[in-house]
Parts: sequence; structure tokens; C-alpha cells
Amino acid sequence: MSVIVREEGTLVPICPHCGAELREILATTPRVQGSAPFSFGKRHVYACPSCRKALGVSHRKGFWMG
Repeated sequence: MSVIVREEGTLVPICPHCGAELREILATTPRVQGSAPFSFGKRHVYACPSCRKALGVSHRKGFWMG
């Protein structure tokens, strides 16, 4: 079985929390807490601009981590 992915240029996603159309998405990089002088990778939190509830968290590893 295969999955077909179709790009839709006119698609406007809807927030799963408040139902608002997501014509923009807020993003922030959370601050690292703890005693380590550095962290591996980079995280972003994405949120709805209407209700400000989190839509998801991404994590990108460094180039040498795969």
C-alpha cells in the first residue's frame, strides 16, 4: 500500500484547539534550563496566534548527530 501526498496551494489549516484558520503560526525557541553550558540540537515550539495553544514541538539535531 502506498500513500499519496498531494500539495495543495490553497489549503488553510485550522487550529485543532480553537478552530481558527492558521494563516500564520507563532514560533519560539524555549530557553535551556540546567547547569550544562550548551545543548545538543535546537527545539522550536509552534502555537496558534488566536488561542496561543501549542501546536507542536520540533527538534533538530546537530549536523554531526544525523
